[in-house]
Amino acid sequence: MSGGPPGVGRTVLVTGGSSGLGAAVVAAVARDGGRPLVLDRQAPADGVPWVECDLADTRAAEAATRQLAERSGGLDAVVTAAGMDVPGKLADVPGETWDRIVAVDLLATAAVVRAALPFLETSRGSIVTVASTLGVRAVADATAYCAAKFGVVGFTRALAAELAGRVGVTLLVPGGMRTAFFDDRDVAYRPGPDAVLNDPADTAAAVMFALSQPAGCAVREMVVCADRETSYP
Repeated sequence: MSGGPPGVGRTVLVTGGSSGLGAAVVAAVARDGGRPLVLDRQAPADGVPWVECDLADTRAAEAATRQLAERSGGLDAVVTAAGMDVPGKLADVPGETWDRIVAVDLLATAAVVRAALPFLETSRGSIVTVASTLGVRAVADATAYCAAKFGVVGFTRALAAELAGRVGVTLLVPGGMRTAFFDDRDVAYRPGPDAVLNDPADTAAAVMFALSQPAGCAVREMVVCADRETSYP
């Protein structure tokens, strides 16, 4: 967050803040004395202000972002932690599912940032977008997820150039984490019992580091993963 650490009164909007990495970021913001806000389809931790939103509906995502920002008197940061995936071969994944993955992972990222920008420019705030190691390395049976996360990488790099000197922009590239992200997958696409996954709290700590940079200092990109992450480099 430009100008110092996320202390008392700093307001951070987190998409997907009810679970996984998003919930870990919400907890970290609250622990540091900030005020987390959440956009999600499910309620976050007790007491955290939120708006129910299906992020695949990008116009609704924009409206919900503005609603939370106005209700809270502005924003100091946005962390786009929401994400989904349904692995499978391109011919086997229904078109509606494929489109939804790209909408939630990429289009909603842009929509929320677009709506938040007037508030972030006022506060000289920060944005952390969440890509994936599969945003820099492609694998089979992940065409939608790779397309979306490669898109987040390109979007964020262009955004950083566009907002330089006005809003801080950081691209986070996380590896696999111990979250519910894999729970609904076909067993063939779940991490094995010996898989080495990162603790989402550690990834959230990296987010907080990016948000704590003083004005004029930008953490442009971070790769945060378990030291035996198989999808990086």
